[in-house]
Amino acid sequence: MTSTISAVDSEKDVFWKESPLFWISFVVLASLFVLALYKHGLNRMVDYWFEKEEYSHGVMIPFISAFLIWQKKNVLERIAFSGSWAGVAVTFSGVAIIMLGNIAAITIIMQYGFVIALAGLAFAYMGWRGFKEVYVPFLLLFFMIPLPAVIFQGISESLQLISSSLGVWVIRLFNISVYLEGNVIDLGTLKLQVVEACSGLRYLFPLMTLGFIAAYFYKVAFWKRAFVFLSSIPVTVLMNSFRIGMIGVLVEYWGQSMAEGFLHDFEGWVVFMASTGILLLEMWVLAKLGKDRRPLRQVFGLDFPVPTPKDVQPRYHPISRTYWSAAVIVAMVAAGLFITPVKRDEVKIPRKEFSGFPMALGDWHGETNRLERIFLDTLELDDYLIADYANNQKQAVNLYFAYYGSQSKGASIHSPRACMPGGGWKLQEFSQKEISGIRVGSENLRVNRVGIQLEENKQLVYYWFQMHGRSITNEYLLKWYVFWDALTLNRTDAALVRITTPLRPGENFADADSRLVDFVKTLNPSISDYVPN
Repeated sequence: MTSTISAVDSEKDVFWKESPLFWISFVVLASLFVLALYKHGLNRMVDYWFEKEEYSHGVMIPFISAFLIWQKKNVLERIAFSGSWAGVAVTFSGVAIIMLGNIAAITIIMQYGFVIALAGLAFAYMGWRGFKEVYVPFLLLFFMIPLPAVIFQGISESLQLISSSLGVWVIRLFNISVYLEGNVIDLGTLKLQVVEACSGLRYLFPLMTLGFIAAYFYKVAFWKRAFVFLSSIPVTVLMNSFRIGMIGVLVEYWGQSMAEGFLHDFEGWVVFMASTGILLLEMWVLAKLGKDRRPLRQVFGLDFPVPTPKDVQPRYHPISRTYWSAAVIVAMVAAGLFITPVKRDEVKIPRKEFSGFPMALGDWHGETNRLERIFLDTLELDDYLIADYANNQKQAVNLYFAYYGSQSKGASIHSPRACMPGGGWKLQEFSQKEISGIRVGSENLRVNRVGIQLEENKQLVYYWFQMHGRSITNEYLLKWYVFWDALTLNRTDAALVRITTPLRPGENFADADSRLVDFVKTLNPSISDYVPN
């Protein structure tokens, strides 16, 4: 009993620090790892930081994470690191994800693997006792990675609709007549479109990061910390909607200049700072609730580590076999990335350009149209066709192809299901339909069948994603095939095919089916020349 107490007391009196050998090995290893991975995938993440405002906060996150780890200096120097084989397993998982991403040429997978491998290396060195003190700074690193395009698009389009609806509600509070059509706010003399840049994501991502950091410093019950972090989402949505509404009010009284240039950007900064203030107000209120009613300054603050006592001779943390094992795994992957070509060209199957697509398909004759530059910049496609066809009975069909030669570097097909509500169209029917007699690869063509309505106007839409001899109706399944075909075929090319017909007076959606099926049967033999199987 006495010996046990003495051992505990002696452990409390020991101060630990990292040995020169550890620092040399870690700095060299981490530097080589970053350099090896940079041109293979990390460069895309850094490009997003400087090119897209939604992720501009990402450049600060590595420095914040390093600061949060340094903050734990006094705690870590009292813990004897023992290493962990679980950390080696985490490291191995991270590098396996990196290699999968590299083989598939999908950079975002490599970025997630990079963070996991770094966390695993720290876990393997520290063991659980040490790593549990610093795992939150490693979690914070995930906030610097851009979201997959399909998730980003879905969130952005949903937020555009929500912000537009709430913004119109704010405008009407000022007795201003306004009409909402999708994400277009019609003030009568002027129309304001709530585009992707106004969805609120450029505030949401930084504010969620700020909320996560604030919750970390907020030393209260877990539910209060979780509330602060999660509340950053509705706070951003509501404040962005208020901003859109106030822009509409200002435009109504002082003209379009209120929605442009410096004033537009300044209004955005005001909204972000106000949202930050709301989070601080929440923390002040929550600190007053419950039995623990300490002042905010006591439950939230930056604690800086104190210097190690000068009269203490620290011991060096032992470098365990688990750390060296994890280090060897990382070093092998870094070496492999250095000798691997930076850019692996995807297999390109010869195809015809849509500029030569036939405007005569059986009884159907068409005329091509063009997309505006603002839409082309958003879609990031490689080739497209939009054309209006009509037959001898004056029945009309709109045909749209969006072709992507590669989806490995961030470009992604936009789903019509997410885009249609933005134009004010309401979904009346939605189902999948198999069209017998029309083959794509070895199976019958499957399409999404969508009935939409805007006021008295109705349209029936067929759309599907065509990829390597498949007709795919689910955008998330499409993402799986992008990954799988990148691994197995070294190809990620695909196309969206969308066919739309307006309903004539007296018609219902079922009546329009025969028209679209007839057009698809006529169209199908030509598709493979432009969308390779």
